Amino acid sequence: MSKEVLQNIQNKLETIPALRYVDEDWGQLDDYSPHPPTQFPLALIDIGALQYSDIGTHRTSIPQNRQMATGTIVISIANLKLTNSSARAPQPQKDKAWAIWDIVESVHAKLHGIPVGGAAGALMRTAMRKVKRDDGIQEYEVTYTIGMTNV
Repeated sequence: MSKEVLQNIQNKLETIPALRYVDEDWGQLDDYSPHPPTQFPLALIDIGALQYSDIGTHRTSIPQNRQMATGTIVISIANLKLTNSSARAPQPQKDKAWAIWDIVESVHAKLHGIPVGGAAGALMRTAMRKVKRDDGIQEYEVTYTIGMTNV
């Protein structure tokens, strides 16, 4: 179930023209400075946490004990920020510096309220945070809540 959810999210995000790299997060932005094995801008997909609860048994299913899962999917959106966005910067430079916000909105438009397959419900955005970095990469994590049944 989790694999299908991650793959379906990847397929949805691949349709965003501004993204040059969309993959499962396996640590591409960790400990690879100054040259992470990616292209920018990017979106990395991961399961933040899942909580399971029992919902009964179904004798013909494997496993017989059925569960419901609720949890989070985290989308890391990152770009190299090589230009500043100061008030006196030329407009094309400012546009490039602010581009990550257009990508964040594009990701949200593709994912929020969208069912992502199988017994999974719709993704609902619940949080966003800036990741502090010291390598010129501008990164934000957007968290979505998801529910899955009969897993």
